[in-house]
Amino acid sequence: MEIDWQKVTAGLDETCNAVVERLFSPAQCRALAALYEKEPLFRSRVVMARHGFGRGEYKYFGYPLPDAVAAARTALYAPLAEVANRWYAAMGIETRFPVEHKAFLRRCHAAGQRRPTPLLLRYEEGDYNCLHQDLYGEHVFPLQLTILLSQPGSDFSGGEFVMTEQRPRMQSRAEVVPLAQGDAVIFAVNERPVRGTRGAYRVKLRHGVSRVRSGRRTTAGIIFHDAA
Repeated sequence: MEIDWQKVTAGLDETCNAVVERLFSPAQCRALAALYEKEPLFRSRVVMARHGFGRGEYKYFGYPLPDAVAAARTALYAPLAEVANRWYAAMGIETRFPVEHKAFLRRCHAAGQRRPTPLLLRYEEGDYNCLHQDLYGEHVFPLQLTILLSQPGSDFSGGEFVMTEQRPRMQSRAEVVPLAQGDAVIFAVNERPVRGTRGAYRVKLRHGVSRVRSGRRTTAGIIFHDAA
């Protein structure tokens, strides 16, 4: 994975998100999307409308994770842990993240967060995902990513990745992040620091997906903490 981490870090600090272009090849995208039909790979299926989450559905992988997902989760964690530790220091949060993802997972599992959180999400025409945060327990890694597995304009239309940022005593700011097939957007899970005139302050983030206007949109989500 050839990633310009300086560019990623700058994007995260400035706008709370950064796009890594072509993280997965088209062939990898098709292969990963095809796993949606292989039920033994998943620990649970969620139909969003049943819970008021939106429309569409997603499935959480069980352990062991598919090779491509496990490899990306491990490789991306270490450089993102540097960003996470810097953010937490700026926000005055004492928690620090270990260099290796295995060590962080041991922390999650010791606290009862043992269920894997990487997932596949499928949206059909008219489906959408409400603005939300993926927290899952006491131990939360503050960054995650979504990889678009479908081809915009060919497989689907609409279905834009959307984020909102709520700064203290200000109206929310929305941002739409355009993605091509295989692109990954890295973004803040819950909050991030923003530099102000009196030092850093915290802003709250949520993310979602706008309404799919036609076709089928499939994405993979990689979350670094496990769930209780």
